[in-house]
Amino acid sequence: MQYISTRNKGLRCSSAEAIVKGLAEDGGLFVPESIPQLSRYDFDKLIEMSYPERSAYVLSKFLDDFTYSELLDYATQAYGRFYGDDPCPLVNVDDNLYVLELWHGPTCAFKDMALTMLPHLLSGARKKVGESDKTLILVATSGDTGKAALEGFKDVEGTDIIVFYPSDGVSDMQKLQMMTQEGSNVYVCAIEGNFDDAQSAVKRIFADPEMASKLASAGYKLSSANSINWGRLAPQIAYYVSSYCDLLSSGQIEMGDEVNFVVPSGNFGNILAAYYASLMGVGVGKLVCASNVNNVLTNFFKTGEYNINRPFIKTMSPSMDILISSNLERLLFEFSGRDDALIAERMASLKSEGKYSVTSEELSRLNEVFAVGYATEEETADTIDSTYDLYDYLMDTHTGVAMSVYNDYVAESDDDRPSVVVSTANAYKFPCDVYRCLTGDEIDDAFKASKKLHGFTGEEIPEPLGNLDKKQVRFTEIVDKADIEKVVLEYVKK
Repeated sequence: MQYISTRNKGLRCSSAEAIVKGLAEDGGLFVPESIPQLSRYDFDKLIEMSYPERSAYVLSKFLDDFTYSELLDYATQAYGRFYGDDPCPLVNVDDNLYVLELWHGPTCAFKDMALTMLPHLLSGARKKVGESDKTLILVATSGDTGKAALEGFKDVEGTDIIVFYPSDGVSDMQKLQMMTQEGSNVYVCAIEGNFDDAQSAVKRIFADPEMASKLASAGYKLSSANSINWGRLAPQIAYYVSSYCDLLSSGQIEMGDEVNFVVPSGNFGNILAAYYASLMGVGVGKLVCASNVNNVLTNFFKTGEYNINRPFIKTMSPSMDILISSNLERLLFEFSGRDDALIAERMASLKSEGKYSVTSEELSRLNEVFAVGYATEEETADTIDSTYDLYDYLMDTHTGVAMSVYNDYVAESDDDRPSVVVSTANAYKFPCDVYRCLTGDEIDDAFKASKKLHGFTGEEIPEPLGNLDKKQVRFTEIVDKADIEKVVLEYVKK
């Protein structure tokens, strides 16, 4: 299967090349030339499989440079690092309400589902394309991607990784996870700015021929661990397929029944993976895109205009504090009839004017698939509290946003189809906020809040988070957002 750029369909490459490059030469995102289909026969096989087998099966449909046995070996190693019997259990909370828990991995966030796989995919892809230069992974993170990428790529041969995060835009736990990261090939740097500043700078580096030349002279080629890299996005498709299979195997639904997925969304990669799963044949009713008060996506799906000329608001769901949702480009590519020239024009408009618009026809078709909503800080807090009271179910702040939007959606639509709320992080990644939501008490120290939260709920503190205060802090640098390129060049010269 060939991969093409969203901004120029003439740029074509293999799946291995797409993974190694991360981003197309023209700044566009790689997408498969066609979407593979899952038949009834495929679902019958998938139902009987373990999660690693399901993941390898789905990925084999997209990544034909790899054999199924290679992908199964990668998946077995990746998901063998998770806690418990199931890497992504589907929990029945109420009659037609399920929560897909994606945070049982080594960093307690959903990014582990893909970023434990990506290092294996990238290492394999490097060999397949004959890459001899070292790969430099550049990551902009709003909290969870950074730690998951660092943990996935630490000490991986032939690869170095640099992560940039907003110094005041992540939780204390997220920050400490990155600052204490182990590994001889990792570097972490905070910036004075927000996630969009970091992401824009990383994209500029990818698109700059002069930077490419300087890195090449130092023996490096760039790649990405953000969801702009297809090798990062593709493993996420698998858990939507898997959750549908779990509903089938438990008898909750029959083949062809439609299920709603409610996804807390920032960079749009997680919900986009659900959309690709629907294109493959998963029965999807509505994809509910849940935002916090940085509700640029909500406004887009309601008005047809994507406009980032608005205040940036810091919230207790920091991984969603994003105004430039990169993966929306892939969705627009599909809904525009794969019009690469139009996508290039819109992305240029976003860069120059901070906005673009879609046609009324495109908006109408988008709203047939997607529903949207957003939750205020107060609504999120109330939902975390009420869900714990009603169902004895503990959620983090991002899942709280999704659950709040789900409640509003059902009340407004009377949609009674089974719904899966996607839970993206363990509550102990945000203990101060979650404890305040449940009790009204303010605690500024994350470790004290974790102990209080444990005492209040009885929920165990995950081992990766419980011992963070005992780890050595390695990375404390904070730079201006304008100095990100300088940091990268200084790193490769060492």
